[in-house]
Amino acid sequence: MPDRKITSLTIRRPDDWHLHLRDGAMLRAVLPETTRHFARAIVMPNLVPPVVTANDAVKYRTRILAALPEGATFTPLMTLYLTEETDPEDVRTAHQAGIATAVKLYPAGATTNSASGVRDFEKVRPVLEVMAEIGMPLCVHGEVTDSDIDIFDREPVFIDKVLKPLRKKVPDLRIVMEHVTTQDAVDYVRDTHKNLAATITTHHLIINRNHILAGGIKPHYYCLPVAKREAHRVALVQAAISGDPRFFLGTDSAPHTDPAKLQTCGCAGIFTAPNTMSCLAEVFDAAGQLKKLEAFTSLNGPKFYRLPPNEDTITLQKGDPVSYPAHIDTEDGPVTVFDPGFDLHWHVQS
Repeated sequence: MPDRKITSLTIRRPDDWHLHLRDGAMLRAVLPETTRHFARAIVMPNLVPPVVTANDAVKYRTRILAALPEGATFTPLMTLYLTEETDPEDVRTAHQAGIATAVKLYPAGATTNSASGVRDFEKVRPVLEVMAEIGMPLCVHGEVTDSDIDIFDREPVFIDKVLKPLRKKVPDLRIVMEHVTTQDAVDYVRDTHKNLAATITTHHLIINRNHILAGGIKPHYYCLPVAKREAHRVALVQAAISGDPRFFLGTDSAPHTDPAKLQTCGCAGIFTAPNTMSCLAEVFDAAGQLKKLEAFTSLNGPKFYRLPPNEDTITLQKGDPVSYPAHIDTEDGPVTVFDPGFDLHWHVQS
């Protein structure tokens, strides 16, 4: 029965299983927006230069911890950027030493700072086999980059041409399909009962491709993977509210300054860290499934990553619309905060 009469909800503190923190001034400006609500996050390694080795990850984690707001309790879970030169034994060492939680696969050219990604998957097979042996997850940006493939079809083509063959060759590899955007991906995860899960972003639960293109181009809704048809958005919502442990939150919150977004070739990425929990509560409330929010944000992710759920809690309270800043100021310029296009009535009380 739909739980539409709930006006207060206490859940275990959530985690973000896909987050971009950048570096330098941007890191210092956006990190507090995550630590305010989230206890842990899988931190993306696509810096310039990328975080490839265990040593790189140690140095980046040190910079993140140094940027934490006073009194914040937050654990960055580091990832290594998979390249065709990645050393399998360095990956083993990084995981066993607790330095890196996962490895990130970017097909070369798929998204921001992915030029160092993988072109020939056979060259990284030794790394993947070591990961399967030690139980280290592979986080996948699941799109092909062939110029002859329509951008709206790149996810299902990736599943057929890359993911299915890869999983046959390394069946014990634990894989997270990040930021899924299609019914195809949802169905593939649902039909797979071992070693596969998927993250869903805040913005893909709310926007479809009309938000980007109808009535004029909206750069602040442009992301990769690009938002798809409304039918796909609905499929993502149904997966998120289902309670299925294979689906969990990965915001893919990706800050870019407005000058970087508002240009002829603008950057892909949507900054959702400040208002994600209010947005998600609104989505789950509209579906009458608020009691499933904790599973999506706080339980399913830790279960897949073989980590305990957080012991502390946050409370969401429904009331008058809550306002969030339109942008966050950084030393490099303003970063626009995601606008869901509707009022947010759920306040987060830590």
